[in-house]
Amino acid sequence: MTFGFGEILALSSAICWATAIILFKHSGETLSATALNLFKNTLATFLLVPTALLMEGFQLPQLDTLNWTIVAVSGFIGIALSDTWYFLALRKVGAGNTAIVSSLYSPFVIVLSVLFLNETLHWSQFIGFLMVLMGIVLVTWQRNRKNVDAPVLWQGLALAAGAVFLNAVGVVMVKRILEGDGFFWIISLRLIGGIIGSIILLLIGRKFLSVVRELKQPRDWRILIIASVLGTYISMMLWLGGYKYTDAIIASVLNETSIAFIVLFAWLFLKEEINERRLAGVVLAFLGVIVFVYNSGG
Repeated sequence: MTFGFGEILALSSAICWATAIILFKHSGETLSATALNLFKNTLATFLLVPTALLMEGFQLPQLDTLNWTIVAVSGFIGIALSDTWYFLALRKVGAGNTAIVSSLYSPFVIVLSVLFLNETLHWSQFIGFLMVLMGIVLVTWQRNRKNVDAPVLWQGLALAAGAVFLNAVGVVMVKRILEGDGFFWIISLRLIGGIIGSIILLLIGRKFLSVVRELKQPRDWRILIIASVLGTYISMMLWLGGYKYTDAIIASVLNETSIAFIVLFAWLFLKEEINERRLAGVVLAFLGVIVFVYNSGG
């Protein structure tokens, strides 16, 4: 069994993201999802660029045109386009349906990693992965989900699945580049590409000005800023750091535990109820991680 630096980063990313979600909930979710996404990504950029300067100086990574294009495209499809589709899915089918589809993230990463990164999944790892996936489904499953017509439901589910797939594509396509030098500059420029793409999509949809007006409204920014720093700046470094230092397959399965951590933290700190099904899902997900990591040793 090996639980190295990459595994620690990937699991820490899940914990950090879950903590940020709890803080966002505690703040009363005063911003719309679109405005919050633009705010936290912009804030993270203003923190990541100085971090890159501090850690790596003014010297940008020595990448060729193709690799810089991959970084930019990764940011556009993995951040801008993926988020846009995800928010459309939320509006069509609600958070419950969307959360279940989000569990497709690690299966997508696994398939893409096997096809394009030549990674392998041992049968014993596959058992652990299935345990994690089943646990997440138990956690997110809701009997009384948003009541929508069948055509709208399928449209929403397709958008959600597409968003998750694009996110998986975005991280897999940049995985080999992350393994080289200039990590902080690469993730900074990837995020900048995502923000530019998000603004372009908002302008095309004629929603940019309404988002700006929403961000200008007075509100208590303290918890939102703390949650954004945790959920984007720190979490993104941990998330992509996990992909830099371990296999994408392993990182994606560990990332998937964020949903279990969210349920657990909401129960501990927000006093939200946790029923037997959800508790069983949390336990199953964590046991699955143990089985998966135990069988990941070389």
